[in-house]
Order: sequence, then structure tokens, then C-alpha cells
Amino acid sequence: MLHNFAILDLNAPELVIILLILILLFGGKKLPELSKSVGESLRELKKGLNSEDEKKPTKKENEKLSKTTKTDKKS
Repeated sequence: MLHNFAILDLNAPELVIILLILILLFGGKKLPELSKSVGESLRELKKGLNSEDEKKPTKKENEKLSKTTKTDKKS
């Protein structure tokens, strides 16, 4: 049995029809370029999301920052 895509509820016949429509719209030569650009875009999006998570300071870092700013203000 073929894999059922739960999000879109697509089976093999529907995927074949979509692929044929894409080939008709973009042509056989443009399809690899299109898939490559979509893949690169997704990679960049994932990098951007991961880098934002890394930039968020942790609870300990926040405490250290607040302590240093308190001591700086007293000086």
C-alpha cells in the first residue's frame, strides 16, 4: 500500500496528476530549477529560525545581565 499524506490527504493518483500539471505549466527543463530554488529557500528559512532560537538569552544569562547592569548603575 502506498503512503497516505495525512496533511493534504493525497494518494498516489492525485500526486501523479499534480506532477503532470506541474510539468505542463513549467516544462520539463524548468522543474529541476524550480525544485532546487524551493529547497534552497526552505534551507534558508530553517537556518533563520534556528539562529533566532540561539540568540535568545537563557534565564541564567538574563540574571547575569541584570546583575552587571545593577553594579554599573551604582558606580
